[in-house]
Parts: sequence; structure tokens; C-alpha cells
Amino acid sequence: MNFKLLTVLAWRNLWRHPRRTIIMLTAIALGVWMMLFTAAFMQGMMEQQVQDTISNLTGHVQIHHPGYRDDPAIENSMKIAQGDIHSVLQDADVKQMSRRIRLPAVIASERETGGITLVGIDPGGEEGLSFIANAITEGRYLESTGDQGIIIGKALAEKLETRLGKRIVVMSQDSGNEVADRGFRIVGIYRAELQGTELAYAFTGLETAQGMLKMGEQISEISLISHQREELDTLANRLRVRFPNFEVMTWKELLPLLIAAVELYDAILIFWYLIIFIAMSFGLVNTLLMAVFERTREIGLFQALGMKPTFIILQILVESLILLLIGLAIGNLLAWLTVLSLSGGINLAAFAEGMEWVQMGSLLIPLLYMEDVITSNLLVIVLGLFASLYPAVRAARAVPVDAITRN
Repeated sequence: MNFKLLTVLAWRNLWRHPRRTIIMLTAIALGVWMMLFTAAFMQGMMEQQVQDTISNLTGHVQIHHPGYRDDPAIENSMKIAQGDIHSVLQDADVKQMSRRIRLPAVIASERETGGITLVGIDPGGEEGLSFIANAITEGRYLESTGDQGIIIGKALAEKLETRLGKRIVVMSQDSGNEVADRGFRIVGIYRAELQGTELAYAFTGLETAQGMLKMGEQISEISLISHQREELDTLANRLRVRFPNFEVMTWKELLPLLIAAVELYDAILIFWYLIIFIAMSFGLVNTLLMAVFERTREIGLFQALGMKPTFIILQILVESLILLLIGLAIGNLLAWLTVLSLSGGINLAAFAEGMEWVQMGSLLIPLLYMEDVITSNLLVIVLGLFASLYPAVRAARAVPVDAITRN
């Protein structure tokens, strides 16, 4: 079979009616663009949600006392030797690590009170691990684990009717089950992607929190990040062997609802691809059927001269493939240019309250992954050729005498 002749005939047949071909190419290109832009929008939304959650004191892996996650009380703190902590930092897969005190507390200004989570941190360890260091908008960041200042969120400052430089009192339960309280001066105010984060957390030095709560060298958790977010099982297993008496969990184990949301988004994307393709396939099948009806006599003559039905089917399929490939190329280019033009992000500040409900910030950056491009392109080609089989088979079944004599 002469495939070069097959391709030439298919190309010429397509451009017998340029307007119809251009309309179909436009429909395919717009459909592919919509597939990929929607995928980029949703992937950006998912990635932002994951990144925000990981940077919001989660990290890639956490180490806790076995009972801490069920009851984050001071009784469920843990003590880890400095040598073991140093060995974690020396692990080749660990990029950054931080120790924390994280316990419920009450914060009071001269006007208002509220419930918070008091977090004692190692300021150097948090840089590059959590959002705190880069979120300060007023004042300064904590300087050391012994820093006696406190950092609170903008929303919490407004709720307490206080401001930078003012003193507040923090109360919690110490290791002897007594009420511990301490006055702090506000040295910094931070802004977070979510207002709920600003209301929930207040940060001070790790040693300062340990001293206030009479914890000695005990801590609530260790949080760390790895060089590879998705390749954590090996690292987690090594840490479980190193700390058999503590609970070691990856971010996927800590955030099952987030993982379920990501899987739901992936399923919605495939469903969306199918909806767009079904709409596109109607136009494709209609275009090829019109081409077959217009060339009925021509197809009958070819058959009378000895052209096999297989050749006719392949000719129609090649026409479809050429349409799909050109449409895909244009659609992919449009999608890439659109995502590139939005690399600075889409400002959704007008919907900030709604975004807060789904734990997302107001700036969304679309992300176009190669696997999404490959999936959508293969889907269009495979299903497009499958849809083209009907007009192709119909053309091949034409009876030569009836086709030639047809008016």
C-alpha cells in the first residue's frame, strides 16, 4: 500500500473546502486549549493548596510522641538526644529540620483574650521549612531560640486590639499541671495566605517556651523537609528505625483529606477531558461524513477501478489524523502561551473569602505539566480516530455501481 499517495490524497481532500476545514481546526484547537488551560488551572490550585499546607508547619515528615496527634498536651511531649537530632540533619535526604514546642494556650491583651496555639521555634531551622520567616510584615523575625519576644498574626492583632511593641500575656499548662503565664512583647506581626492561620498561631523562641512551661529539653515535634517531596517512604522508614518509640509520618499520612482532594481533582480532570472531546467529536464526525457524501461517486469510481475498501478506510482516517494533529499543535501552543502569560499568577482577591473556605490563598499560578499535555493529546488522537471509524466504514461499504450512478 502506497502510504505517501494515501497522505497526499487525504491532504488534498481536506482542502477542497478550506472554510469547513478551518472551522473544524478551530474547534479542535479551542477544545484542546480549554482542556489544557483547565488542567493548568486545577493543577495550580492543587499545588498551591499542597504547598500552603506543607509550609503551614507541616513539612514533609514529622516526628511526634505516639499520643501527641490525638491529644496535643504537654504530657505527650518527647525528649530526643542532641546526637540523634544531629544524625537526622546529616541524613542525605534531609534538606532542613526544625524542633518545635506546639501547645494550646490563651493569649490576652489589655482589651481582649483568645485561644491560640503557642509555637516555640528554632528560627534558623524554620527558614526554608515553613512560612514564618518570609511572612513578617511589621517588626522583625525571631533572632534565636532564646528570643523572648513574640510574633503574632495580623488578624490576631486586630482581634486583640493590640499592635507591634505592645505587651501581651500568654497562659498555658506547664509540665507540673500548673497554670504557667508569661508576658511577651510583640516584636513582629506576620501575614499568612489564610486568615485562620493568622488567628491560630503565635511564635516565640523554643528555649523561651521550654522555660515558661518547665519542659527542660522536651519538645512537641520535629518537622523536616526533603529534597524530593514525593519520594519520602525510604526516609520515613529510616527515621522509624532510628526512633522506634516515636511516631514518624509523611505529609501524605498527616493530610489524608488533602490527598483525597488531589485524587478527586485528577478524576474531575479526566471527566472534563471526556466532556470536551464528546462535544468536539460531533463536529469531527459531521465534517468527515459531509466529505464522504460529497465524494460518493468518486469513491465508487475508485472501487470500480480496483481500490480496496481498506485503502478508503485508511484515507478517511488519515484525513482525521491530519485534522487532529494540526488542531492539537495549535491548541497546545495556545495553552502554553496562555499559561506563560499568567506566570505571575491570577489574582483572586475578589473571591478571597470563598478561597478561604477551601484553605487557599488569593493568588493562583497555573501549572501546565507534561503528563497532562500527553494525556489530553493521546485522548484526542485515540478517541478521535475511533470516532472517525464510522464515516470511514460507511465510505468503504459503498457499492461501486450504486455510488457511480448516484445523483
